[in-house]
Amino acid sequence: MYRPVNKSEISNTCSAVLFDGSCPLCSREIAMYRKLPALASLEWIDISTPSYCTPPGTTRDVLMKRFHAINPDGQMLSGARAFVHVWSLLPGWRHLAKLAGIPGVLPIMEISYRAFLVFRPWIQIMYRRQDQHAQH
Repeated sequence: MYRPVNKSEISNTCSAVLFDGSCPLCSREIAMYRKLPALASLEWIDISTPSYCTPPGTTRDVLMKRFHAINPDGQMLSGARAFVHVWSLLPGWRHLAKLAGIPGVLPIMEISYRAFLVFRPWIQIMYRRQDQHAQH
């Protein structure tokens, strides 16, 4: 279960990654990230579980629509900014986080992420069908 992150309760190196565990695409991506040795402590939180408690000021519906992370300062990051934060802590992905620091790149990443979100429901269906066929 997720408790809202209180800055005084976490170290200056801990981040929370909020993800939709009911999404087969999201679950695969997070599983890949979790195998990597992070530079700092990461708490992986599946927000699709019934026991998940949303942080103050947001709802489950809002969180389920986009990727989110909470940085060590307790700031909620969303979309491309959340990905960049997580990538900055993972080997093999840090180069993408560095690219986001180039002026104009982060807005392009956010626009690309928003475009992906339009197609996410169809991609989820495709992955679920693939999973069903693999089980039979």
